[in-house]
Amino acid sequence: MAKQTFTTGQVLTAAQMTSLQQTAMGGGSTTAKTASYVLVAADAGTVVQMNSASATTITVNTALFAAGDTVQIQNVGSGVCTVTAGTATVSTSSTLALKQYDAGSLYFNTTSAAIFFAVDAADGMANVLTTTGDIIYSSSGTTAARLGIGTTGQVLNVTGGIPAWATPASGVTFAGVSLYNSTTVSAANNTVTTMTFDSELFDTDAYHSTATNTSRITIPAGKAGYYLLYGQITFLASSTGVRQAQLHKNGSASELTIDALPNSASAVNDNPQVTSIQYLAVADYIEIKGFQTSGGALNMRGAVYYTSLIAQYLGA
Repeated sequence: MAKQTFTTGQVLTAAQMTSLQQTAMGGGSTTAKTASYVLVAADAGTVVQMNSASATTITVNTALFAAGDTVQIQNVGSGVCTVTAGTATVSTSSTLALKQYDAGSLYFNTTSAAIFFAVDAADGMANVLTTTGDIIYSSSGTTAARLGIGTTGQVLNVTGGIPAWATPASGVTFAGVSLYNSTTVSAANNTVTTMTFDSELFDTDAYHSTATNTSRITIPAGKAGYYLLYGQITFLASSTGVRQAQLHKNGSASELTIDALPNSASAVNDNPQVTSIQYLAVADYIEIKGFQTSGGALNMRGAVYYTSLIAQYLGA
């Protein structure tokens, strides 16, 4: 029942009493709206119900309602209906944007200031989720923020005081690379010769390229840490001089090199091997180089298991 002005001795009909009772219980006469609407004085004590598939507004202006007046506002349409301050002020602890089946009570403290009490308390936090697997966290006090779903194998970490997905620095997830060359490389006498690799047994994280800098194992982003390094070179047989396999980091010789003494029989290949554990930063690279003093050129044999370079990630 809309707001009435009663006079002494006035008799209400049964219908008026029923309507008055409904209004007192939060119901009352309803005016259905299908488009944006500006409240009028006659809306005091009634229910204004929006029913639209498109976004709409219900505007509140000053000097229309007395202190203590109320207007019930409902939205049954699929379009969001926003209670909008026109010339009056509208305050709320929740939200003025009503999604489908949201409702609230507009209560006037003065003729120019109203408070909107939302029925749906959950509207105090806007839905920031967009994708299956998203997580909500507090980015600043009561401000809700969205953390998008991570990728397979990532773990939830904390960076700068907020949650963030990260690739685990260590754990059971294997990371590493194993290289070999399918062809023979000639090593000149008394010269350090870099071994190139055109084939990979495995490469979990793009440590190596068969097109660019093929001699290198390069540490990718997110994989800085300690590595177990192993390399071997198979020199074709010669009974003269010595053989070496050398690990080099960023173009410089590692402290670990292993010599192979010359074989007594010229028909037997030499197979120097080198192993090291080193800390490697992102963009550091490792190479294996051969050195021999047979007196002439000597081939470093290709094919899997003969000449190889392996790096296994141990953790940060």
